[in-house]
Amino acid sequence: MHFDGFDNEQWDEFKWEAHLNEVEKKSEQLRKFIASDPKGNTPRWITLLQESQNEDDAFEAYVEEELLMDEAYFPEDEDDWDEEEEDDWDDEDFLFGLSEDGYPDHLDEDDFDDFDEGEEWKSLSDDYVYSDYAELDNLDIFLDAKDLAVDILKWAETIHPKLQSSEFQDFVDESLKIGAKIAGGHSFGFDQDYIGANIAYSKKALKCANHGLELLQGFKKKNFFTKKQYQELHASLFELRNDIGIYIQELRDQFKLGLE
Repeated sequence: MHFDGFDNEQWDEFKWEAHLNEVEKKSEQLRKFIASDPKGNTPRWITLLQESQNEDDAFEAYVEEELLMDEAYFPEDEDDWDEEEEDDWDDEDFLFGLSEDGYPDHLDEDDFDDFDEGEEWKSLSDDYVYSDYAELDNLDIFLDAKDLAVDILKWAETIHPKLQSSEFQDFVDESLKIGAKIAGGHSFGFDQDYIGANIAYSKKALKCANHGLELLQGFKKKNFFTKKQYQELHASLFELRNDIGIYIQELRDQFKLGLE
């Protein structure tokens, strides 16, 4: 399976990265529209906090928006069914007839439940954490990024708007993007044909973490934190940055194994 318009050659992280850069350029205007109010005075994270019940929900909404904006610029999968083909189907196209519940006559809903339960353990098993069976909410690197982003949102809400410089806004935005980029990579999965996209997205998460560290160091002399708060936040972001680097290397190792 590959996207329409892509060549038949297997893409590595660098080809995917170049493509993602083009996707980001195309979606830049849409991102600017989403990221601010009509006058451009309110950062998107503030709006999401106002629209959400808590910081966790605001983060989840941010990630969902980022994924949707990227998805809009990816070609459709060539294996998708044509609407016309679906409309032409009738009961004779099935090997078995359908019951009133919509299941084949020889099966019922319980049979499908049993199948789902049989596969569900894979999404919870550490043995499948880097496979297409894995759920995003079981990926430790994403959970760590989420925890950090939520903590930063909680902190950001305590800072008076007059003190929220462009660097401050960039720092909050970068902290949210870390998790969003990891989620973007995870959405492509770990199959050999698409793990390069996973790596490319994760590299963007690493870039956001590095930029976040640079911005954070610039706040050291400002009255945003106590010394202890700054040290704890810096340590958390520093550790997350390092863990993302390890995660990228593990994905690269998995990609190389598929080439052997």
